Amino acid sequence: MSAVGTAVLLAAAPAGRGRAMDAASVLPALAAVPPGVLTGTTAATVVELADPLDPQTVLTRLRGAAASPGPLVVCLAGQLHLDRRQQLPHLALARTTPATLRYTALPWHWLAGELGVRQPGTTTVVVDLVADPDVWQRLTAAPGLLHLGPGPLLQGRVVPAPRRGEPTAPEYLRAWAELLRSGARLTPAAAHAEAAARAMTVAPAPQPVFLAPLPVPSPATAPTHASGPAPAATPVPAPLAGSVPAPRPTAVPAAAPAPVAGPAPAAAPAPRAGSAPAPGSAPGPGAGPASGPVTVAPPAPLPPMPPAFVPANPPAPVPVGTSGPVAAEDPHPTILAAAMAGRHGEAAAVAAAWEHEALRRHGHRSAEAVHWTEVRADLARLAGEPARSCELWLAAAEARLGLGQRPDDPDVEGAVDRAHHQWEQIGDTGRSRTLGPILIALRRRVPGRRPGALAALTRRMS
Repeated sequence: MSAVGTAVLLAAAPAGRGRAMDAASVLPALAAVPPGVLTGTTAATVVELADPLDPQTVLTRLRGAAASPGPLVVCLAGQLHLDRRQQLPHLALARTTPATLRYTALPWHWLAGELGVRQPGTTTVVVDLVADPDVWQRLTAAPGLLHLGPGPLLQGRVVPAPRRGEPTAPEYLRAWAELLRSGARLTPAAAHAEAAARAMTVAPAPQPVFLAPLPVPSPATAPTHASGPAPAATPVPAPLAGSVPAPRPTAVPAAAPAPVAGPAPAAAPAPRAGSAPAPGSAPGPGAGPASGPVTVAPPAPLPPMPPAFVPANPPAPVPVGTSGPVAAEDPHPTILAAAMAGRHGEAAAVAAAWEHEALRRHGHRSAEAVHWTEVRADLARLAGEPARSCELWLAAAEARLGLGQRPDDPDVEGAVDRAHHQWEQIGDTGRSRTLGPILIALRRRVPGRRPGALAALTRRMS
């Protein structure tokens, strides 16, 4: 891309006892990402604002960045407070106090005014925020509170401010930066989902709201990780604290791998209009070019994929105490509907939230936690992220073996077969070779019911 991009890294929080987020702690992680990777361009300018004092100074820097014609990425960590007189959210700066909020904090509508007029698809705002009780109440009641207009893509995480103890860490934004630095080629929805899942694993937050990107067409000038989604912010509710639903027999439909004819794998058919992209197919607009075909020899065909998530002995429903909710609404239909509608980030974020709740209630060594890992694996397949899907299916298979299930258990074999199938769809040679040895080691323990799968996999890796 010939355009020069601009990245604004803004981390701000009040000094002293009013600090609810250690916002500046994420700046080293963001600064470690090459500027061109942040913006998806060959060259980029970085503007870093660490604990700025004056809102007018911040506005001037934002205005200058917004005036640039190339892609713009704004990374924002901090805390939101409500101006009780005007009932408008403000981003607290270093000198902000409750009494001086209107004069020392950055009004959120200033941000919307500078960024909202830019061409759609050229602006991305990635946020990791804590909200005071007034803002939190407004945000949960009015999801559009942080809307930035028709131009920018807004994605990220908002959590309630901690009542006491250590300030919240911007783990979502840190995870997002680490994904970019790793060189992973992810769609905006997939990057959001992965960052949300990592943030909830590293630093679980009570009832987070994830601002998930929604897919719309974007111009060719948009950066790789910032193109496609609409600017709307879609809060994704966390699971109720009352219970975790037992794994459903079939949460997301599985796809059978294409048969292999002769020495080369058969070409995948073109997806139907309105359907989710097939694993291994070309990414959507703005997803970036593929890194090249895998040069190793193709493996022998795998047996047809069994239906997704059909545990032989599904865990019993979680009992609910008389004082708690009667039952938690089954999230599987909502997750599937979002994924099939192309809202992959939203679907993955909801699944990650339920996985976190299962981990909290039952621990890592539980069938409930494994089930949600499998849900996330199939959601990655539907999102056209075969490498991520393969990783998650490998993790699910290892977890089931760790639970004492036999290598010939249908659930274990199914997880390994799906990991193998997704590995075949990976178009990045580097990722394929990284995951290959892990898959080979697992195939030696779980050979499956089709002879020759391990031998074919080993030949392809040689």
